[in-house]
Amino acid sequence: MKVSFFWFRRDLRLHDNVGFSAAISGTTPVIPVFIFDEDILNELPKNDARVQFIHQRLELIQSELKDHGSGLIARKGTPMDIWKSLLSEFEVESIFTNGDYEPYAIERDQAVADLCEEQNVSLQIFKDQVIFEKDEVLKDDGTPYTVFTPFKRKWLQRLHEKGLPEVSDFKPSNLYQHSTQLPSLSEIGFEASSIIVPTYHLERVTDYENTRDFPAIKGTSHLSTHLRFGSVGVRDMVRQALQLNETFLSELIWREFFMQILYHFPRVVHNNFRAKYDGIEWRNDKDDFQRWCEGKTGYPMVDAGMRELNETGLMHNRVRMVTASFLCKHLLIDWRWGEAYFAEKLLDYDLSANNGNWQWAAGTGCDAAPYFRIFNPSSQLKKFDPELLYTLKWVPEYEGFGYPEPMVDHKMARERALATYKAGIEG
Repeated sequence: MKVSFFWFRRDLRLHDNVGFSAAISGTTPVIPVFIFDEDILNELPKNDARVQFIHQRLELIQSELKDHGSGLIARKGTPMDIWKSLLSEFEVESIFTNGDYEPYAIERDQAVADLCEEQNVSLQIFKDQVIFEKDEVLKDDGTPYTVFTPFKRKWLQRLHEKGLPEVSDFKPSNLYQHSTQLPSLSEIGFEASSIIVPTYHLERVTDYENTRDFPAIKGTSHLSTHLRFGSVGVRDMVRQALQLNETFLSELIWREFFMQILYHFPRVVHNNFRAKYDGIEWRNDKDDFQRWCEGKTGYPMVDAGMRELNETGLMHNRVRMVTASFLCKHLLIDWRWGEAYFAEKLLDYDLSANNGNWQWAAGTGCDAAPYFRIFNPSSQLKKFDPELLYTLKWVPEYEGFGYPEPMVDHKMARERALATYKAGIEG
C-alpha cells in the first residue's frame, strides 16, 4: 500500500495546520511523523524545558490520533538518516510539511528534497507559521523591506487585498490505521524540567499599549512560546488580534518582519546587519558577563530580568530591552554573547526574533534604536516598576543590606559607550 507522510516541525497541532490538512485531504493514507533532530538536540542541556514542551505536545497529538485509529511515528536521529530509513520501510508517494525559513532548516529541507527526487517521492511544503512569507511583502521595486513601519503598512495592505486564510478544521478522513508508541522523554535522552511553559491569555491584551511595559502587571499574552512551536495557529491569533488590539497585532507583524529579514539576509545570524558597526571594539569582559548572566549587576531591573529568565525561561518584554541595552552599552559586551545566552534560556527562543531584537538593542540592526539611545536602568525602574512589585519578587535583597553597588556608573558607562561606538563607526 502506498502511503504519504506528514512531517511535524514547528506546527505541533492537528487543527488549523495547513500542510497536515492538505495531506489528509488527499487519497493516500497519511502517517504523521516527528523527528527528534540530533543536529539540534545534541547542543541542548538534558533538562531543556523546550524539549519537554515538545514532548508534551506530541503526547496530546498522539492521544488525538489514537482516537482515530492512527498514531505518530517519532524517531530520534538526523533528518536525513530517518528519512532514508522511512523511505526504505514504506512505499511512499509524498511527504507533506510546512515551511521553515531559518538557514539550518532551508539547508535541511533542500537535502531532503534531493533525497525525495532521487527516490521519486513528491515533497510538498506549505505556508503555515506566517500570514505572509518570503517574497509576499516587498517594496514596489521588488526588494525586501529593512524598516518596520513601511513593512507593516504593506503587510496590512496585503491582508486587506487577500483576506485572512481560512482556519482549517481537523477532519481525520485519511489517516493510516496503525498503532504506535511515543518514546518517553528519557528514551530520547532528556529528563524532566521544573520550568513549565505558561498558558497563553489573549484576554490580557485588550489594553495592551497601556499595560505591556509594566512587568508587575499581567498585561502580556504569553503567546510567544506557543507561536514558536506551533501549538497555536497564527491565522487564528491574527484574527483575534484584529478584534482585540492594534498594538498587539503590530507585535505579530514584527514577528514576520524579523522572519523575512532572516530569510533575505541570512548573514545577520553571525554579523551586524549594518557593516558600519563592525569596527566597534567590544570589551567582552568575562567576569562582567557572568555577573550579568546571574543577575548580580547592582541594577535591580537588570538583575530582576536575568533572574526571571534563569528561573522561568521567560522575561518581560520591556525588561528584555533594558537587560540587552545594559549588556551592549553599559558593559560593551558583544550582542552575540547576549543573544547566545538568551537562545540557551528562552522558552520562546526564535532565531529571527532573538537576533533582530538583540541587534535592535545594540544599535547594529536593520531598524535599530540609534546607538546613542542608551537606556538608563534606574530611570526605567522608576518609570515601569515604581512600586518595586516586580523587582522585589526577583531581587528580594534589594531593600536590605545585601544588595551590591552598581557594577558600573551609568554616566561613565554612557559616555564610554558613545565614544566607543563613534570610534568604531569612524574607524
